[in-house]
Amino acid sequence: MHISATVLPTTPSTVWQTRGRHTGPTAPDVLRKHLQGLKDAGTVQDFMELPDADTPEGETAFEARWTVAEEVTVRARLRLAEWSGQGQEWTLTAEAERPWDLRWPSPAGMFWPWEADSPWGQETVTGERFLAANPLPADDKELRRALRAALRDTWTVHLVVHEAMTPDERGRRSLVPLLPPGLHHRVVEHRAAPHQLRTVNWSLKETGVEVPRGGALVLPGAPAPADYEAAEFSVRSVFLDGTHPTELLDAVRRFAALPRPLPEGADAALTVLREEWQLLTLEEELARERKLVTMYKEALEAMTASRDLYREAAEHAHEALAAYREAAAEGWEPRQAPARKGGSPFQQLGRTLERFKETTKGLRPAAPAESPKRDRTTAGTGATGDDEPEVTDR
Repeated sequence: MHISATVLPTTPSTVWQTRGRHTGPTAPDVLRKHLQGLKDAGTVQDFMELPDADTPEGETAFEARWTVAEEVTVRARLRLAEWSGQGQEWTLTAEAERPWDLRWPSPAGMFWPWEADSPWGQETVTGERFLAANPLPADDKELRRALRAALRDTWTVHLVVHEAMTPDERGRRSLVPLLPPGLHHRVVEHRAAPHQLRTVNWSLKETGVEVPRGGALVLPGAPAPADYEAAEFSVRSVFLDGTHPTELLDAVRRFAALPRPLPEGADAALTVLREEWQLLTLEEELARERKLVTMYKEALEAMTASRDLYREAAEHAHEALAAYREAAAEGWEPRQAPARKGGSPFQQLGRTLERFKETTKGLRPAAPAESPKRDRTTAGTGATGDDEPEVTDR
C-alpha cells in the first residue's frame, strides 16, 4: 500500500490543544489575575509569565502546572500573539502524564475566567463563541462562508444542529455544556433555523455529508479523520425541549476520540511546550542539570576522539609525503594502493597513507653492489695481475 510522504503526525493521546481570540485590550492582566487567584486557592500549583527575552517580539506566554485525579500532573502553555483584528489570538497546549481524560477540567478554564460575555471565548476561524448556540448567518452567502470556514478548521470540533421548529428558551440553550469538561472549549455549536436546511446542505454538498431535518451533524473537518463515516456522526432527531440529547453527545465524544492529525501550527506549539518548559520544580531542575552534565561529557569525549583521529591522520600524511618526496628524487613513480572500504573516514585515511608509505619504500632503487676485480692470472698460479706471465718452450 502506498503511504504518502506528507502524512501529518497524529495528536498524542496525552495532549489537549485549542485556540481562540481575546477581543479586549487587557488579556495579559486577565491571565495574571485569574492564575494568581487559582494559585492562592490551591487549584494551580504554580504559574509564571515568561520573560520577554524568551518570547518572540509582540508575543506573551504563560506557563502553569496543576494536578488532576490527585496524582496526574498537567503542564500547559498559553501564547498570546497579535491578531489582525481587534485584540489578540491565544493558543493553548497542555500535556498530561497519562492519556487525557475528558472528565478533567478544561485547561482553558484554568487560564481564563469564564463569564457569559467574556472577551476571550471566541473561536479563531469562524469567530463563534464557545459554550453558546451560534445561529448561522441569515444571508446565504455569509452562511456558506461560515460553513466553509468551519470545514477548514482543524483545531475545533464543529457541530451543526437544525431546529425543526423555532425553539423556546430551553431549546435555545447550547448543548455543549452537557459534554464532558474537556470538550467545553474544543466544540463550537452552530444552529440552523428551520428554513435554512436546504442552504446548509447545499453548502456541504461537496463534502458528501448533510444535516438531517430536525437533527444534527458533526462536521468532518479538512482533512477528515481516517475513520470518519457521516452516518456514524449524524443524529436524525434532536429534541430542543430540555431533553438530554444522549445520542448527539455520544457522537461528539466518539468524534473527539478519533485519531486526528495535529492542526497547523500545533506541532510547533507542542515542541515548545516539551523542549522549552521553564516552570520547573526543584527535582526537575536537578534532573535537567544532570542531563546537561551528561551531554557536555559526551560532547567532550567526542571532541577528544576527533582530535586524536586528526592528529593520527596528520602524522600518516607527513610520513607518506616524506616517502613520496624521497622516491621522486630517485626517479621512481610511486604506485598508490587503493583504499579499502569500511571504517570511519579517519581510519580509511590512516590505512591508505600507511600503505602508501610502505609502497614508496618498496619502490626505492637499490644501490649497485661493488663486485671484486677479476684476476688476470690463470687459475691456480697464485700470480697477480702485475706479474709477467711465464713462457715455456715446447
